[in-house]
Amino acid sequence: MKKFITSIAILLLSLTSLFAQDKKGPSAEELTKANNPLADLVAFNIQHYARPALNETTGGAANSTWMRFAMPTGRVLWRLSAPLETRFINNETTNFSKSGLGDIDLTAFYLGVMKPKITFGFGPSASFNTASDAALGSGKNTLGAAAVVYAIASPQFQYGGLVTWRTDIGGDPSRDGVNLLAVQPFYFWQLGKGLYFRGAPIMAFDMETGNYAVPIGLGVGKVVKLDKTVLNFFVEPQPSVIVHGAGQPTFQVYGGLNMQF
Repeated sequence: MKKFITSIAILLLSLTSLFAQDKKGPSAEELTKANNPLADLVAFNIQHYARPALNETTGGAANSTWMRFAMPTGRVLWRLSAPLETRFINNETTNFSKSGLGDIDLTAFYLGVMKPKITFGFGPSASFNTASDAALGSGKNTLGAAAVVYAIASPQFQYGGLVTWRTDIGGDPSRDGVNLLAVQPFYFWQLGKGLYFRGAPIMAFDMETGNYAVPIGLGVGKVVKLDKTVLNFFVEPQPSVIVHGAGQPTFQVYGGLNMQF
């Protein structure tokens, strides 16, 4: 965990130095679009969650690396996400470790509002039973809906939120049912020269088991431009202020690279 945080911090500092001579940099519009999940641009994101502490699980930890691809087609924005998952427990009674592909998901947002200062989209959201091991996925195919809004209050402050709900529609009959609600507020403060403060914690509620985790997030990011590609690097610690149920993260670090083309 310390190595991960240190590596991201060094990367951000290196990027700041590397692009310091680029006086032009991203435009004001590109800076506000860099964190817009509904931006009308092709995007590819690599996002990592490091979870070194799990509730009621001695010696337990988990990591998720998500690769997300987004493409607009008219007023519909498609987002395909594939996770690489790691789960392990190491204590006096258990020595367990699994790594591999998790459950792939696909969401199609219809862009109902596309104004300069506010964007709103909604549509179906599904996940598929693609996990390479039972410990890395739900064992179910799921279907539900998602809605997201992104608002530009000013060139310095942007905010919004994403709500996703899914329930199982098939899969392994021996596995528990799925009924998940995820609420993700996000907020960004532009500090100038592409540097910004940020928060985008996902509050997850398992309505099948009653388990939940409610983290808060405050991190830092840096937006730079390389030719015509906008690169958005960030790291964000997320402690859970409310948590219930075994295996829920009590602390995690969210970091990644978002690219818009």
